[in-house]
Amino acid sequence: MDAIVPFERDGEDAAAVIDWIAAQPWNDARVGMYGGSYSGYTQWAALKYRPKALKAIATSATTAPGIDVPMEGGIFLNFMVPWPLYTASNRSLDDARYGDTRRWAKLNRDWYASGRSYRELPAIDGSANPVFAKWLQHSDYDAYWKAMIPQGEEFAGIDIPVLATTGYFDGAQIGALHYFREHLRQRPDADHTLLVGPYEHFTMQTGVPPAVQGYAVDPSARIDLQGLRLAWFDHVLKGAPEPELLAGRVNWQVMGADAWRHASTLDAMATRTQRLYLVPDETSGTNALSMQVQPQAIAIQRVDFSDRGDADWTLPPNVVNKTIDPRQGLVFAGAPLRRDTELSGAFSGALDFTVNKRDVDVAIGVYELNAKGEYLDLAYWQQRASYNTDRRQRHLLQPGVAQRLVVKDTRLIGRKLAAGSRIVVTLGVIKQPDRQLNLGSGKDPSGETISDAAEPLEIRWCGSSYLDLPVRE
Repeated sequence: MDAIVPFERDGEDAAAVIDWIAAQPWNDARVGMYGGSYSGYTQWAALKYRPKALKAIATSATTAPGIDVPMEGGIFLNFMVPWPLYTASNRSLDDARYGDTRRWAKLNRDWYASGRSYRELPAIDGSANPVFAKWLQHSDYDAYWKAMIPQGEEFAGIDIPVLATTGYFDGAQIGALHYFREHLRQRPDADHTLLVGPYEHFTMQTGVPPAVQGYAVDPSARIDLQGLRLAWFDHVLKGAPEPELLAGRVNWQVMGADAWRHASTLDAMATRTQRLYLVPDETSGTNALSMQVQPQAIAIQRVDFSDRGDADWTLPPNVVNKTIDPRQGLVFAGAPLRRDTELSGAFSGALDFTVNKRDVDVAIGVYELNAKGEYLDLAYWQQRASYNTDRRQRHLLQPGVAQRLVVKDTRLIGRKLAAGSRIVVTLGVIKQPDRQLNLGSGKDPSGETISDAAEPLEIRWCGSSYLDLPVRE
């Protein structure tokens, strides 16, 4: 038997299973697929082989290898370190090993505090992890990743109905949106329907509770997602009426409005965009979101990668918090909203800066600060600067030379902000124990050690940086 390797042969294997099912006397030569996360990916992997009997897929919280796992924005994520051991240790799943949260939290701390290279994670853990080691050899979006899912014009040939469900708090939202965007880009009339609500990765698969990561879910969002998928299959395969909730190609629940909206495209979710400049103010220490550009205004951020005194830090478990973690970087706050404001759609923008290193990993967070002093996570974006223009090839920066990062292909926002709330944006350099570090030496970050940190990173953010937020009126 061939060695079990996640991702690499799933499409071919799934296509073979579909062909087998279609040949059975109890099958009418029509097969549908549904599932979430890895199983969602497998559906797209199968479509790369175009099995004749595959007539519809319903994907949920769908990963896209090389796009959102094991790295996102070119940055490797530590939660994927135990994942090959979970999926490839035996012919089923190694739940006990994957669920050993103390072990993996300790690995994050020990690696981060040690200053050893990222590729030494398996050695620090004490278990061989050849799949993870192989992934680190493919930090570019190269032929290895491209072989797994449809590419370019292959999307144009996908003519079967697709239903994709994801959530605002779903880590795999970027994967689900990648398939949606690429399919529509290559085939504008594709029968591809998207549904998004206040769900996280596992909620998409197990059911919607009253609260998701500390956020109280609106009643209209507490739907039977699995029942919706099955009703959709009845529609596309048996001619039953289409579920009313899927009235548009894009269907989203507006948090705080207790309502669903429908549109024909992602761009049509918003009726306009509001450009807000990230204006620093070192004098007062308060940074602002402003409608007026101030290109001469500069905020200096320094990050010392040789300081590992924060190795015990962990990601907050909730999306509603009383404070913003200082490691998120600079905080830019807008004025209190004069009236209720609905944000619907993807945000975009541009970041202007200079940095004293040859590379940097950047993160943006978008929040609502309500009248009770609570911050609600609305969306975030992370990006390795050297992969911003082309994920297929790294382009190193020139220290001290003006740079611009384009903020694109972001997560979706769907929120009615109450009058008196503020929009808050964080902007910073990624330095945390739960993901790969980029010390900016220009070497492969997987091989950098603490000795490559050298002088602290210094980044000078310019007041010409901005975000375009999607407003629906």
